Amino acid sequence: MDKYALITGATSGIGEACALQFSKLGYSLILLARREDRLLTLKNELEKDGVNVLTFSVDVRNESQVANAINSLSSAVKSHLKVLINNAGLAVGRGVISEGVIDDWERMIDTNIKGLLYVSRYVAPIMQSNKQGHIFNVSSIAGKEVYAGGNVYCATKHAVDALSKAMRIDLVQDNIKVTNIAPGATETEFSIVRFKGDAEQAKAVYNGFEALRADDIAEVIVFAASRPAHVNLNDITIMPTAQASATVIHKSMP
Repeated sequence: MDKYALITGATSGIGEACALQFSKLGYSLILLARREDRLLTLKNELEKDGVNVLTFSVDVRNESQVANAINSLSSAVKSHLKVLINNAGLAVGRGVISEGVIDDWERMIDTNIKGLLYVSRYVAPIMQSNKQGHIFNVSSIAGKEVYAGGNVYCATKHAVDALSKAMRIDLVQDNIKVTNIAPGATETEFSIVRFKGDAEQAKAVYNGFEALRADDIAEVIVFAASRPAHVNLNDITIMPTAQASATVIHKSMP
């Protein structure tokens, strides 16, 4: 029978990389993302390789959209849902708290915390019924440290870190693994979104050193998911070699 992985934020970056790599392991995929055109492009690409793909155009900030998508899964699909990757998340803006943009704050809180909670709320009971499953919460080095100008983003990722610990306690009796993934500097659309489309400013973040790539993170998630049933990797921090902490990055050129 098929084994299914459900991935949020599946149309770019770490989410897309996870979709491609889990498909190579023989997983069928349930992909959630806001951009329907990209979902269909990814679905078509995967189906050419014989992958079974279900897609839902969903904004994880919308609880009813999340509920409708997950509740619409057939009982057969639900019974083989093995992996959840809570990947959808973003940073918007950067600056001191006294000059914060309220809309930016709400987007980060609604996506990074509430979106993760909505998806987990509807997937966890399925895994409890199956008496197995593995939940990956994609946090950040910003969930371990705080840096200047990162206030609310860091707070949301600290919340993801805490929720991973709490979910592990809540679900351990149901044989459900929970892994927190905390990447450092990873060159995806992250900085484009943070700087609201300013490509030059986004590019400057990664100048002078080799940042992580989405595939690097996906490979680690695949590794954790493929450990024996009695092994769980609780918390994984992944950094580029050039990065020592959230704010210390050795750049070989300006």
